[in-house]
Amino acid sequence: MNISHTYENMARLVHAVTDEYPTAEGMPRAYRAAISNPTRRPMAAAPAGLDITYEGGAWADFCKANGIFAHILKGAGPTDGPTREAWDNKVAEALALIQEIEPSLRLMVDLLVTDLVILNSGADGGGSASQLPGVVVMSPGEKWEGLDYAMCIVHEAMHLNLFVGDMVYGTFTLSSRELDADQYLALSAVKIGQRRPLDKAFHAAIVTVPLMYMEHHQGKTTLVDLYTASLRDACADLKNQREHFTPYGRMLLDELCAFGESIDFEAVAHATSSGTYAGDLPVTV
Repeated sequence: MNISHTYENMARLVHAVTDEYPTAEGMPRAYRAAISNPTRRPMAAAPAGLDITYEGGAWADFCKANGIFAHILKGAGPTDGPTREAWDNKVAEALALIQEIEPSLRLMVDLLVTDLVILNSGADGGGSASQLPGVVVMSPGEKWEGLDYAMCIVHEAMHLNLFVGDMVYGTFTLSSRELDADQYLALSAVKIGQRRPLDKAFHAAIVTVPLMYMEHHQGKTTLVDLYTASLRDACADLKNQREHFTPYGRMLLDELCAFGESIDFEAVAHATSSGTYAGDLPVTV
């Protein structure tokens, strides 16, 4: 959740795919070109901007045909022009709110999210997948406001960010399939009291941080009250499986656990935009 580290990871991925060394200014184009390789996703990303489609679009059709985001797409019905226009307006409001809360978070969203699929399945949530870089699916709740849209977008952007880091460095010493085994289950910070595969529990714990930060910034405490204890419990459980993290994964785990102990939102704001977090390890200052 640091903009400098995000740029560096993306640059490493671009170089691995294309042999190009992109500049910061050229990163959006270079990254979108790298992930548009047909071996990575079936449809190319637009050169710039956020491409919004709906339940009858190409991405929704592809996901349905391949069983991706089935829990979100199931039950999605047809939508009309006014509904889609209202969604578009809420997304624009959400992006402006992310910019207001933390410009570096908005920049991460702009870099990482290329395609947004919005539909009305009643799932009230979002989804992203490691095999579809840049793609986010969202089913907004009927009572969602701009902050709810903003948090959903940031939530999924952080998953996409973690996927990039995992592609570049590797986060676990075992495959995702291996981590599905019962002995690697860990407590979830979000699905409180439930145990999930280690990689999924780790992702869920990390993405609580920007959501808590965003609500705190807006003077709300719902998620802070809900997740403070469960995040600490999840961190303690994750640390019990430290041996299954790579050195890079351990660095991320340590940063997460430090926040879980402190719930220091000033530190989150600093870490998000600070240049000292570039590279695969934070710089000691």
